[in-house]
Amino acid sequence: MRRLSLISIIPLLSLLATGEATAHAFLDHAEPRVGNRVASPPREVTLWFTQKVEPAFSNVTVTNAAGQRVDTGKPRFGGSQMSISLRSGGAGTYHVTWHVLSVDTHTTDGNFTFQVGQ
Repeated sequence: MRRLSLISIIPLLSLLATGEATAHAFLDHAEPRVGNRVASPPREVTLWFTQKVEPAFSNVTVTNAAGQRVDTGKPRFGGSQMSISLRSGGAGTYHVTWHVLSVDTHTTDGNFTFQVGQ
């Protein structure tokens, strides 16, 4: 009887473990879009995640082609969305780096680039 119980629990445990991993706040999309080219420097960068994020433990930075920070340093949050205002940084490749803590208490981070100019 005990052996049968363990055998039936193992698939259930693996299903739960798989479901938990998909609950992290991963980047869903961004504006400007990841890898996109925009004509002029945007006023802000907005990131949307697959889950709500905890503002106190989440951040984003944006640097221009010269490696200078062009973000204002204080992101704004709304559920699963994080936005940050930008100062003009000229043309070239912009780098966005983010780190978030989701409401399920898991952290994720990542980065991407977009191009500014013709």
